[in-house]
Amino acid sequence: MAAQVHIVRHAESVHNVTKDYTQRDPSLTPLGLQQAAQLIHEFPYSSRVAVIITSPLQRAVETVLAAFPHVLDKRYYSPHSGQGIENGSLLIIDPELQERSAFPCDTGSSREVLEAAFRIDFSDLAEDWHTKEGLYSPDDDPVKERAKRVRSRVAEVMDNLNDMEKRHVVIVTHGVFMKYLVEDPEIDLPKAGWKSYTVGKNSSGIILLPV
Repeated sequence: MAAQVHIVRHAESVHNVTKDYTQRDPSLTPLGLQQAAQLIHEFPYSSRVAVIITSPLQRAVETVLAAFPHVLDKRYYSPHSGQGIENGSLLIIDPELQERSAFPCDTGSSREVLEAAFRIDFSDLAEDWHTKEGLYSPDDDPVKERAKRVRSRVAEVMDNLNDMEKRHVVIVTHGVFMKYLVEDPEIDLPKAGWKSYTVGKNSSGIILLPV
């Protein structure tokens, strides 16, 4: 089977329900955790996933951990949880997958907060990754630029995969940013929904082609 990229939208978050966009980096709701956990049974490509790349916003990380405990390496889970597998998939935290807007709900937490919440190494995150300035500005041009950069990095990750049985990559991101990532303003996945792509190339660079 050809290598594929699966774009996953995070599951239901608190601000999706309350419409309170002033809460900083909200977590998933109980329903959101259930939606994410459903992917254990509903996502059909788990055995082929080599790498999962996620936005560092807490709702995205929580979606990953709830959706892929049978795929991810066990180092990302509590040793007493029974979750994760030996020599499981690699998890990459990519700040360029964060949501577009500068509302508090779309503004990430500090490394210290994230490291206290998860058994994940966030040391590669810059101290100012959550400031909505420069590359992380909500303005159109920088959002397009980081989407382009993510596509190029994903292609590079896939080129470096050695296991011919595991050549799929999962990307967990947000409803607005994914429109830029896949260059489709009409895409509107449900919470914890996904869509599959292959990697292609044209005169402007790396593109994602729907399967």
